[in-house]
Amino acid sequence: MSNRNILMTIRGISPEELMYLEHATRTFTEDQVKHFVFIYHGKRKNAQDILLFTLLGFLGFAGIQRFILNQVAMGIIYFLTMGFCFIGTIVDLINHKSMTDEYNQRMARESAMMVMGGF
Repeated sequence: MSNRNILMTIRGISPEELMYLEHATRTFTEDQVKHFVFIYHGKRKNAQDILLFTLLGFLGFAGIQRFILNQVAMGIIYFLTMGFCFIGTIVDLINHKSMTDEYNQRMARESAMMVMGGF
């Protein structure tokens, strides 16, 4: 099985994410790619989930999306200010995809480092 086929087993993967992951794992063996997918799949977030968590900000739970993306300080600020009076929440609605992509790229780098380190 090729590395690309192994990466395509990740549910909900976008073409851009696939290209990034192919680049990140280009030097990996098939077993390393399988290990990478196992680690990365557990860490990655889905953009639609982040969108739903952002929408919860309009119901009084502002900042949940920031907590999910490991941005705890911003999550606390959003919670205490009602998402900067909903302006920050609206901005996050617009940028939910790029926020998720940035988080997933960080998790891909972290997962790749774990695989290269032998974890």
